[in-house]
Amino acid sequence: MRQGNEPRVGTRAYADVELAQKQLGAREVERGRSPQFCSGASAAYHWALGRADRAPVTGAGDAESVPDLQVLTAEVDAAVVQMEDPTGRPGPRDYNRGVHDALAWVCGHSDEAP
Repeated sequence: MRQGNEPRVGTRAYADVELAQKQLGAREVERGRSPQFCSGASAAYHWALGRADRAPVTGAGDAESVPDLQVLTAEVDAAVVQMEDPTGRPGPRDYNRGVHDALAWVCGHSDEAP
């Protein structure tokens, strides 16, 4: 998606999502988040930027471009379902939280990038 001449990822500028991914490790250490959270957020950004074939939670894919807002939002929803599973273990739950928080920001559902 483009707004003017600037490529977009969800509701964010492509360059802003790239920057958020690059700064992720430092922010997570500051905030005391788990390595699994950071891994999930990184995987989400990587996929949202069109650099991964498969979505981080559902595994849906084979996309050869940046996923559109509808696909990004569906992945946010899938992460919520996984996080709310009472039988889920903490590691995978943290990974899914990272995916959720990163993609929620990309989709404009949150104002702060993880």
